[in-house]
Amino acid sequence: MSSTPPPPYGQSQLSAVQVLGGGSAGSSAHVRSLTAGLVARGVRVTVCAPAELESAYGFADVGAEVVTVPRRGDPVAVAALRSACGGADVVHAHGLHAAVRTAFALSGRAARRDGAPGPRTGHGGRVPLVVTWHTRAHAEGPRGHVVRLMERSAARAAAVVLGTSSDLVDRARSRGARDARLAPVTVPAPRPPEEFRESKARAELGAVERPLLMAVGSLVPHRGYDVLLDASRAWRDLDPAPLVTIAGEGRERAALQRRIEAEDLPVRLLGRRDDIAELLAAADVAVLPSRWEARSVLAQEALRAGVPLVATRVGGIPELVGRAAEFVPYGDPRALASTVLALLADPDRRAALAEEGLRQAATWPTEDETVAQVLSVYDELTGQS
Repeated sequence: MSSTPPPPYGQSQLSAVQVLGGGSAGSSAHVRSLTAGLVARGVRVTVCAPAELESAYGFADVGAEVVTVPRRGDPVAVAALRSACGGADVVHAHGLHAAVRTAFALSGRAARRDGAPGPRTGHGGRVPLVVTWHTRAHAEGPRGHVVRLMERSAARAAAVVLGTSSDLVDRARSRGARDARLAPVTVPAPRPPEEFRESKARAELGAVERPLLMAVGSLVPHRGYDVLLDASRAWRDLDPAPLVTIAGEGRERAALQRRIEAEDLPVRLLGRRDDIAELLAAADVAVLPSRWEARSVLAQEALRAGVPLVATRVGGIPELVGRAAEFVPYGDPRALASTVLALLADPDRRAALAEEGLRQAATWPTEDETVAQVLSVYDELTGQS
């Protein structure tokens, strides 16, 4: 573990707790990047997360104290979270479930662990809670009502809600947030290893002499993979037929696999992979058919890698990618199929999109700028600014 630099002369060391619940790939990678940047600036950081996230992302490796807190919300887990947050100057929860549990835990916080006079408190004498909404929950019917209540609870408990897209900021305000701000986080850019060979990756996937399409994300309904499978019917009889590869796991896997086999679709489910950068770099086109996204990790990685993107015009995607994508309406397999096929048939357009993607990616905030923005919020809430 790296040592933490001392705070500026005359100031006590700021103590910040980062809380993750389930932890999507984007939010977990962001917390690791944020932790590294805060530690480098002299902040003492504790990360509260399930054990599997520490194993996957190594928060301790970048200087954090790690407290294992299960993702469940029983009294034991809440007590562990309350203890970890007790000595903090500011607590930052990432995601809806983490925010609700953290707000509850903070209602009974303890004194500072280090014996100092007490934490720098925010409104109402409580340790200030910052909440980042990286995405939104997808639920209908009675479950949708529960989600709305949770969103309202999280928004009202937070001193500041940071939304990763403008519509998430608007959503937080509609749920009663007293202070909601745009904070478009940038996750670290993955790079294929130096020995990466496109031909090897394509051979592994079975796409040496056929176009390769890449989608990435959990296999859940709002990702729109049922629509992508519908679209793949339009090219299954072509020679060669473009191959769709989907990296991710989720509860829809069995249903999607049954459809692929029953309809003889040119689609492969790859499961969870740790070589997404290499696979994506080998693709001809990246596809994002989701019903809603904020700052999609796939979109960011595709543009940085110079891979043309076809995406639904939903959520924060247009704000994120600008003109560096071909857009289609959500839920329209014909539009998706025709757009993909037109792009595969037009190498000049693919090259233009790749160049525009690199230009667009250069406009995104850097990891350092993201850390600086979050730290300015902490300083504001703790009276350090």
